[in-house]
Amino acid sequence: EVQLVESGGGLVQPGGSLRLSCAASGFTFSSWTMNWVRQAPGKGLEWVSAISSDGAYTTYAESVKGRFTISRDNAKNTLYLQLNSLKTEDTAMYYCATDPSKPGGQGTQVTVSS
Repeated sequence: EVQLVESGGGLVQPGGSLRLSCAASGFTFSSWTMNWVRQAPGKGLEWVSAISSDGAYTTYAESVKGRFTISRDNAKNTLYLQLNSLKTEDTAMYYCATDPSKPGGQGTQVTVSS
């Protein structure tokens, strides 16, 4: 059974940082491109970032480029997202996914507020 468990969210002030983690199991994690997506209250899913199976290639949405960093540890079957210089508009539920249109975990809430 495929499982994706996100963690690391929380309440942070504008300009602050968080590191999200996604623990994967039930599939060959090292063979898959992985994505982070987010959903703000009342809005649809927004793709945030992706990383190739070997970690060599990364891509970002324009809205987060230069502030967020995606990485992975295939030995630990874990995906990460470092969030820096957070803005109030980054407030959302964050999910990891192999298919960015079908996030499978419960997500982790990031709230940016003063």
